[in-house]
Amino acid sequence: MTIRFAAANPQYNPVIARIMGAPARLRASNDNVLGICTDRVLRAALRHFSEYGLGAAEQARIFAEGAFFSGDSESYRWWLTICRTLDKRMADAVTAHMGLPAPERTEKLG
Repeated sequence: MTIRFAAANPQYNPVIARIMGAPARLRASNDNVLGICTDRVLRAALRHFSEYGLGAAEQARIFAEGAFFSGDSESYRWWLTICRTLDKRMADAVTAHMGLPAPERTEKLG
């Protein structure tokens, strides 16, 4: 069975003519609404990804949990932010499991 596509001709339909003439308001769908990911965090996350590959988020989670249990809250927030940059669901699961709120912006150099 063949499928035939017939594009609408704006000359004959004023509604389509208005839609086609309207300026498109484009916005990237992957923008971080909360602004947690800064350039510094993104650079550190990419560096971490280049070192650990596809297991980078898991390794960042391990580092975050290790820092949490050793009492180093600054490193915990940093590694959880790296984990969140690479895999948001994994970082949300860590904070939910520990019963802690998600960390806000952190500026520590990793």
